[in-house]
Amino acid sequence: MKKFFGYLFAVVLVLMIGGSFVFLYKKSQAKPVTYQTEGAEVTDITKKTVATGSIVPRQSVDVKPKVTGVLSELYVDAGVLVKKDQPIGKVQIITDAQALNGAQAQLTNAQITLDNAKRELDREEGLYKQGVVAEQELYKFRTDYALAKEQVQSATSNLQLVKEGATRGAGKQSTLLVTATVDGMVIDVPVKVGYSVIQANSFNPGTTIATIANMNDIIFDGRVDEAEVAKIKEGMKLSIKVGAIENERLDGKLTYIAPQGKLIDGAIQFEIKADVTLKPGITMRANYSANADIVLDEKKQVLAIREALVQYDKDGKPYVEVETTPQTFVHRDVQLGLSDGIHVEVKGGVTKTDKIKIPDNAGPAKLEGSGAKPPPKK
Repeated sequence: MKKFFGYLFAVVLVLMIGGSFVFLYKKSQAKPVTYQTEGAEVTDITKKTVATGSIVPRQSVDVKPKVTGVLSELYVDAGVLVKKDQPIGKVQIITDAQALNGAQAQLTNAQITLDNAKRELDREEGLYKQGVVAEQELYKFRTDYALAKEQVQSATSNLQLVKEGATRGAGKQSTLLVTATVDGMVIDVPVKVGYSVIQANSFNPGTTIATIANMNDIIFDGRVDEAEVAKIKEGMKLSIKVGAIENERLDGKLTYIAPQGKLIDGAIQFEIKADVTLKPGITMRANYSANADIVLDEKKQVLAIREALVQYDKDGKPYVEVETTPQTFVHRDVQLGLSDGIHVEVKGGVTKTDKIKIPDNAGPAKLEGSGAKPPPKK
């Protein structure tokens, strides 16, 4: 019985070792390589570069007060349409003590001069009636009186201007009211009622009460890298994708390329501007982020293949491998044209019916369109 189990164990061991050798032998046998093929197609090829930027109004205006004081009233909010000269706020004057004291002193001096001129004129008129002085001498005193009277009026107006920010002749609206300087939409109101505001002067740009812009006239303001700026020129078409607007693209036309670049994030970039054509039903807001595709060159309905199918010989000449019989390929030189980085125009060397070998490093075949041949079934 022991011998039987010993023989059985030996047989099983031999079968296991033999089976392992057979399995390893079959596994080591190389499977035949089957190459997939792909055809050329007629398509549009567009070579483009991308610029990043934002959508902004062509012109925006900062409205500033005419006097320094405190904003006492505000009549508009952001998003409101306004007309030129429409009031948007009102400023309350905060009187400067030194200026007020100077204006009062000026008025007092002018009044003293006027009183003295009046007395001299009355005396001279009495003498003239008595025939003591000539009429020419009287004219001199009348002139002095008129000048003194004008000085009083000027000093009075100056005092009122210091106190109230306006004169009676001009009316309070000329300085106290802040009015729109152009037609458009109020896109920003950076102040609130009670804020101290400053008029523009030689040392201060002044406080902005509101920013007004025409939102029906917008542009794309963006930047391109220095490696791409030499490829673009004014008049080129743009396809603009606004981040906040899905499934819509706006058409644009390049109108400005900055003559000088700026260092931004470690790279030299050039500012560009482009007119934007608005579409009905789309509401635009200032400073929407956007990307613009600048069309450098394009070809319509040309024969093209995937650029990954193109190989290069030792001299750098492009070629493809065309299938003549199943899984038999021949070397064929090609003449290439415009490329968009994915597809390349083929000017000669292959036809639309040719089946082109897909190299190992070319990625998967295109199964939809371009005459692709799917991998064989196992």
